[in-house]
Amino acid sequence: MDQVIVVGYLLVVLGIGLWAGRGIRTLRDYSVVHRNYSSWVIFATLAASFIGGGFSTGNAAKVFVFGIANIVALWGFSLKELLIAAYVAPHSGAFRDCISVGGIMRRQYGKTGQVITGVLGVLVCAGITGAQVGAMGAVFNTFLGVSRVAGIAIGCGIVIAYSTVGGMRAVVLTDLIQFVLLGVGMPLALWFGFRQVGGYAALAQAVPAGHLRLFSDQMTPIALVSLFLSFMLGETLVPPYVQRLLIGRDARATAEGSLYAGLFSIPFFAITGMLGLVALAIRPDLDSNQSLPFVIQTLLPVGIKGLVIAGMIGIVMSSADSFLNAASVALIGDVINPLRRRELSDRQGLWVAKAATLLVGLGAVVFAMKIENVLDILLFSYNFWAPVVLVPLVATLIGVKANRKTFLVGSFCGVAALSIWHWLLKDPQGIDGLVVGVIANLVAFSAMHRIDRVVDGGGGKPPPERGQS
Repeated sequence: MDQVIVVGYLLVVLGIGLWAGRGIRTLRDYSVVHRNYSSWVIFATLAASFIGGGFSTGNAAKVFVFGIANIVALWGFSLKELLIAAYVAPHSGAFRDCISVGGIMRRQYGKTGQVITGVLGVLVCAGITGAQVGAMGAVFNTFLGVSRVAGIAIGCGIVIAYSTVGGMRAVVLTDLIQFVLLGVGMPLALWFGFRQVGGYAALAQAVPAGHLRLFSDQMTPIALVSLFLSFMLGETLVPPYVQRLLIGRDARATAEGSLYAGLFSIPFFAITGMLGLVALAIRPDLDSNQSLPFVIQTLLPVGIKGLVIAGMIGIVMSSADSFLNAASVALIGDVINPLRRRELSDRQGLWVAKAATLLVGLGAVVFAMKIENVLDILLFSYNFWAPVVLVPLVATLIGVKANRKTFLVGSFCGVAALSIWHWLLKDPQGIDGLVVGVIANLVAFSAMHRIDRVVDGGGGKPPPERGQS
């Protein structure tokens, strides 16, 4: 019965995704569809996008090893989403003519800013897609008994098929199904887990006392703050999340959807983390990466187990499809088109975007073969984004008028600080190089912007490019 439920779910998702491809005519359709989604749809698709293998299986594995400190660290992501809802999303209406992050960046920093953002967007999206594909292989292997390679081929094949054909419309429709499953499945798994161990009090007695404290020898206060900031900054405004800011019916719907997603993530991260403690209480000798699958496989009754397994697959697929679509849009809209003498036509752009989706997906499969812990891969992928793009992007979205030179100086300082701190100094005091890189970018960007304003009242629009008035 469980296998029938899972296979039926996969067929439904594939069918809906392929059906959604009807009527897709242009790259704009492929990337932001009709821009008329309500706050509740924004909430569901955004939550389904960011809650992937790292924030579920990876979180449970880390809590199994380090304790509840990892849950608190993940709440940095939740805080980020609440801040986006309060300070960034209300300004999204000013960018309704854009289809990508690079398009937004071009407003202030010219073609240079767009292309750099596009290249980094492709890298971070491909890396995170690879992480989700790797998690997909593990889920199929654990729950359905197929090999990891076969699991990657099946799961990623389905995602690539409907993402290539249906674009953002397929992603949003399938995300709605996947959101319902993850919203129901994970609380059910925790409820059965608590029943097995005898409730929270029994759980607290069964796990090491240090796992219920924030700080330990493995997790110092500085290390926890650094990890919190890494999750807060690393995935902020990456391409799929910016796409969600661009598809709402208005700025209010976008802000409300972002707020709901941030609030939802707080208990959800606690639930997936506590499942790691449940596994530790029952099988302390377990491989930490198997903690969440162990709970689902051994503690859930037939039928409900199939539902939760489908939810686990949905968690991973919903992140993979979002980042896959965003990578292809960034490649076409922010790298290829700006570098061409003549932009691709709408029809050409659509077909090239579909080809790019296929190629990025296949590349993610290759990358996934070398993944161990999904959460570690996510943290590594963040290095391609936050130290370069985050500060100037936020500045643009909230209305700060800066120029290309300011962007380049800030980006150079962010990359230099990250490189020196992480690779040369080896992250002193456990402070992540990503955090140092973002701070360095902020300081340099702010200083350069102030100098421009003093010298010539600048910080305004970039100089006109060839072919622009």
